[in-house]
Amino acid sequence: MGVCKEVPWMRVRVLALLSGLALWVIAAVPASATSEGHSYLALGDSVSFGTNPLLDIHNASNFTGFPEIVAQRLNIEDVNAACPGEATGGFISLTGTDNVCRPYRFGGFFPNCCPLHVSYAGTQLAFATSYLTTHPRTRLVTLMLGANDIFHLQNVCGATHPNDPIGAAQCVNAGIPAVFAAMSSNLNTIFGALRATGYTGLIVAVTYYSLDYTNAAAEAGAIGLNAPMIAAAQAHGAVIADGLAAFRAVAAGETSCAAGLLIPLPASMGGGCDVHPTPKGRDLLAGAVIDAISGTCPAHDPIGCLNRNQD
Repeated sequence: MGVCKEVPWMRVRVLALLSGLALWVIAAVPASATSEGHSYLALGDSVSFGTNPLLDIHNASNFTGFPEIVAQRLNIEDVNAACPGEATGGFISLTGTDNVCRPYRFGGFFPNCCPLHVSYAGTQLAFATSYLTTHPRTRLVTLMLGANDIFHLQNVCGATHPNDPIGAAQCVNAGIPAVFAAMSSNLNTIFGALRATGYTGLIVAVTYYSLDYTNAAAEAGAIGLNAPMIAAAQAHGAVIADGLAAFRAVAAGETSCAAGLLIPLPASMGGGCDVHPTPKGRDLLAGAVIDAISGTCPAHDPIGCLNRNQD
């Protein structure tokens, strides 16, 4: 099992906008799945998938995301359907805005590459709604999604203004409101479709962490990125797992890299840290999900709360 060559979607930069809004984004990778049956459906991008750029992407079982840790702690089985580079539009439609989910899924990077944890031909939303319809005993759904909408905008602006960082920043700054509006619409569509299956159990929306807790602008950017998800989740009876606060509790006064929450990269891959969590960071996100579940019933016991929320 070798180290896979790095590809562009594995690295994400902090966006510095002229307006002073600093946004970080995560290149999404597919999430993982277990055998059929069962109690927990995980949806979203690379953080759910458990992306690690040091591992061979030809074998999905190399990757463990926070959903697998949640499943272990709650003694339930997870089906993790997230896809790399998934944006909110691509989650709904194969012709929607995509960062790199479709090239990843359909072999656009390398031969025989790259499997999802669960295989499906259509959209992630189509898989999710079919799964919920045919698995009425599902007790938990998690969703982490949205960063790739901003990453896609960054890529478009970079291509539109090559060798012109100021022009690219102005382009991103001008495009942010429309992207946030599209994210809001798409996320409302997604949550609405999940509920339209008749699923009335727990949906937990997981928010993104900041890369830098020494910089108020970086935190403000993460807050802005998370806002459409929080609003859509609350409108559809979902609860929030606060990934931003979970990382802050450990990385306060540090970058997430310095706090050991992001994967360190060798010099051959540029050094510093990747944007994806280490096991320590992954476990913090799992803890945030479990805390969110625990807060949904008086007993504050996550397993008991799952049972209480199941019809």
